[in-house]
Amino acid sequence: MKEITTLDSKVVYQNKWMTVREDKIKRQSGNSGIYSVVEKADFVIVLPIEDEHIYLVEQYRYPLEKRCLELPQGSWEEEPNADPAELDAGELREETGLVAKQLTYVGFQHLATGYSSQGYHIFLATGLEHTETDLDDEEEGLISQKVSLKEFEAMIIDGTITDASSVNAYGLAKLKQLI
Repeated sequence: MKEITTLDSKVVYQNKWMTVREDKIKRQSGNSGIYSVVEKADFVIVLPIEDEHIYLVEQYRYPLEKRCLELPQGSWEEEPNADPAELDAGELREETGLVAKQLTYVGFQHLATGYSSQGYHIFLATGLEHTETDLDDEEEGLISQKVSLKEFEAMIIDGTITDASSVNAYGLAKLKQLI
């Protein structure tokens, strides 16, 4: 038997990036309640590493009202079922101007299981070639920078980098001894 039964579901908000739905539920105990779920397409995150250095992007994050450093990442709203490797290569090129000769799949993680179905594919990008960026309108002001792996780890430890998916992607790649 399922732990929770969905009795009714309705979309309460929707735009091209996300859908928010509210579900009326019944628990195993018989108690009822509501559950809100954010549905977003899965995204990719890439670790572009070259000579003991990693490329980061810095961009303004509206919910935090500040510029943040993180790994290149994104999704294609127009193609939510795009091949993750193709999406990864596209986001890397778009945000950093880098093209990887080799993409190594690191794994898949869920972003926030308590309220969202969204997950992300993690790739390690090596053999990097430098080209031009191709930012879209939502990425206005995005800049790319190269830092040493040691400096990147220090920025995680001191709280400069707080993007959980960036920290997790790096940690998973390191645990798998890919870095």
